[in-house]
Amino acid sequence: MARVLLALVIVVVAFTVYALVDCLMVPKARVKALPRIAWVFIIILFTPIGGILWLVFGRGRRVTSPPMRAMGPDDDPDFLGTIRVVPDPTEDERIRELEKRLAETDDETDNGRTDR
Repeated sequence: MARVLLALVIVVVAFTVYALVDCLMVPKARVKALPRIAWVFIIILFTPIGGILWLVFGRGRRVTSPPMRAMGPDDDPDFLGTIRVVPDPTEDERIRELEKRLAETDDETDNGRTDR
């Protein structure tokens, strides 16, 4: 009988310590019904009923929000809306020059080529 009583006392003390630590560590926004200090006194004075009351009535549920997903700039419409194409005034001239050189290169290879 003494062993059963000792085991019961150990379980009650462990549960009370758990409830007390949980009450002290939970964020303030999740404490419901009473202020945190009142819950601490209830847990200590009304062992083990105070711990049960804390877990049932005093501890609020976690707010589950969808996980934040990292978004690259190519997927972000706000970022894409800020991009503007800046026209380069020398780009057209450079393209014409490259086309001219390409045409000259084509002419040179056609002239040196013989039909077989």
